[in-house]
Amino acid sequence: MHPSDEIRGVKSNRLSKKRIVLGVTGSIAAVECVKLSRELIRHGAEVFPVMTRSATKIIHPDALEFATGNKPIVELTGKTEHVSFCGMVKEPVDILLISPCTANTLSKIARGIDDTSVTTFATTAIGTGIPILIVPAMHLSMYDHKVVQGNIEKCRKIGIKFIVPLIAGNKAKIADVDEIVAYVIREIGRRDLAKKKVLIIGGSTAEFIDDVRIVTNLSSGKTAVSLAKNAFYRGAEVELWYGMSREIVPNYIKTVNFESLDDILKLLKTKNLKKFDVIIICAALTDYIPKKQRGKIPSGKKKLVLEMSPAPKIIARLRKIVPNSKIMGFKVEEDKNKLRGKALMLLEKNSLDFVVANTISGFGRDENEIWIFDKKGKVIHTKGTKDILADNILDTVI
Repeated sequence: MHPSDEIRGVKSNRLSKKRIVLGVTGSIAAVECVKLSRELIRHGAEVFPVMTRSATKIIHPDALEFATGNKPIVELTGKTEHVSFCGMVKEPVDILLISPCTANTLSKIARGIDDTSVTTFATTAIGTGIPILIVPAMHLSMYDHKVVQGNIEKCRKIGIKFIVPLIAGNKAKIADVDEIVAYVIREIGRRDLAKKKVLIIGGSTAEFIDDVRIVTNLSSGKTAVSLAKNAFYRGAEVELWYGMSREIVPNYIKTVNFESLDDILKLLKTKNLKKFDVIIICAALTDYIPKKQRGKIPSGKKKLVLEMSPAPKIIARLRKIVPNSKIMGFKVEEDKNKLRGKALMLLEKNSLDFVVANTISGFGRDENEIWIFDKKGKVIHTKGTKDILADNILDTVI
């Protein structure tokens, strides 16, 4: 068994049985290709490397053969490798991923020039209709060149997708490996949420007691971020409204940050919510708002009494704003025996389509146990990692 087979699918099966040609060009960012290849394999893919001669001066072909288990194609031979993989054959590959891609290579692709193995693979893939995803990496002055930008637009017009580089100083750096993998999954994985617009509201709110202190709810943000990522993988146009939680949101997820419940109320007034097909509220929103005191409450008090009033219910307002969208709420209880009654009460009172119920035992953990109720009273019980549960929740919504 090759070492690459030992890691295949250890993270997920989202790319199981998917065959990817990885085109590598002569950017210094080619050093990231071993890591990229291995990450694609960890999601189940089989990766076939194709290198330009310039790329072999940056990274040795043996490194990519070790990473993928497949010998890199550097020169085309009588085997017509470009046709075998990307031509009109019985089983063409699922995608041609060119990462990193230099200004030279993308400009040649735009102009239909074939003078390297990578550009010939690209021309063949374009003719066959195989998806192409390009990840540029170059000096910023090259990326900003009007002709190069024009060539990017030429490529886009014929259906080639791009991942925008990370602009840092005077460099247009290659996108993060996790972002590249996410876009590959989005292109060739399950696309049952394609053309759907999904809003996730997650994280916790913070309400000020004085100018320096807050009251808040516990929320790691794991569920919200997992839902956003999985909806993105499955082709949705995703927006995440995210409060004060520690889970890091990937930069490919469109994110609007909020702090207090009042921030969310303002978003409800200013954002066009009717465009969303699905709205999922898994945020830990405050139930009570303290009366804020001016300045800083002096320390050393023997007793501090907070005056609090009931907070407005966001979920109740949503159904009035978006009468035709699917809305899913979350209900957390300490006692498992009370979950069903509380969940169905929340669902009926607010005219929701679904409610996900769970106990506080899942707080801060990577795994959880949930019950999903619909408005007909049907229940789905499942447990697993929050990533797996996010997929189960989206399956239910669909």
